[in-house]
Amino acid sequence: MFIFKRHFLAEGESRFVELNIRTMSKRESTARLILIVNKLRKKHSTFQEIYDYLDEESDLQEYNFRVSKRTFQRDLEDIRSIYNIDIQYNYSSKVYFIESEVEGSMTERMLEAFDTFNALNVSDRIAQFIHFENRRPKGTENLYGIVHAIKNKKLITFSYGKFWDNFQTTRTLEPYALKEFNNRWYIIGKDSKDEKIKTFALDRLTDLQILVRSFTTPSSIDVEAHFRNCFGIISPNGQEPQKIVLSFEPHQGKYIKTLPLHTTQQVIKDTENELQIELHLCVTHDLIMELLSHGATMKVLEPVSLIERMKEELSAALRMYN
Repeated sequence: MFIFKRHFLAEGESRFVELNIRTMSKRESTARLILIVNKLRKKHSTFQEIYDYLDEESDLQEYNFRVSKRTFQRDLEDIRSIYNIDIQYNYSSKVYFIESEVEGSMTERMLEAFDTFNALNVSDRIAQFIHFENRRPKGTENLYGIVHAIKNKKLITFSYGKFWDNFQTTRTLEPYALKEFNNRWYIIGKDSKDEKIKTFALDRLTDLQILVRSFTTPSSIDVEAHFRNCFGIISPNGQEPQKIVLSFEPHQGKYIKTLPLHTTQQVIKDTENELQIELHLCVTHDLIMELLSHGATMKVLEPVSLIERMKEELSAALRMYN
């Protein structure tokens, strides 16, 4: 009996070690791809320069990123297929370089996520050095199911409640896309109740079910274009985008330049005393809340209608303290 138990434990330990090795290998190969991309984004490099860089990172991160030329060539194929980044070799200068890459938030977020993941895996004793924001978004457990439904064009049903009432309603939706804003996830689709395109927050969504019924996405649906001139998640509802000019104090302006408010942002004035930017957006509640969050460090210069709206909001806030 003792011998059988010992043999069973040994076999179990062997399987655990084998699984752990496979997991470590996947982590190493994934991290290595990101390191190669990061290296070549900085400068064109020879294979030896890339190898030396991976060697340094191996010591730093306590992994083995060192590769042969054959494995390196397979890595380039993986980078091309996974991240849509095409790395080529210049035979005259004998360097590798990024010839083209598909720009987009998805690739950037994937690279950012892996950078963070690698940093957190340098050591198992890092809790005292890294402090996360204690606000994990709710509803993310439904992300995989919703992505599956969007990809396979399957109707979904769910229970949904709004913050301003206590009622739960059952919705049936044609899911078209997911959108992130302010650390929350939203699903965009056509509500069968009134055939309108709506947005639903995942943190207010429960009892998600993916139906067998399929749907066809209308050719007129372009979610990216729908929100192109919107700040946040609120739809324009027929509004036309406006030219918006904002003035920031120089200190706050540095933050705005490094983390733009929106993709339409353009700097029109940058001096020691002021940063002026221009945006092309629809004026929605989300935008108003963002502008108010900058307090006395920002002033709206255009349009007049937005200036008046800001005055009303600030006056209402002041009355709460009188």
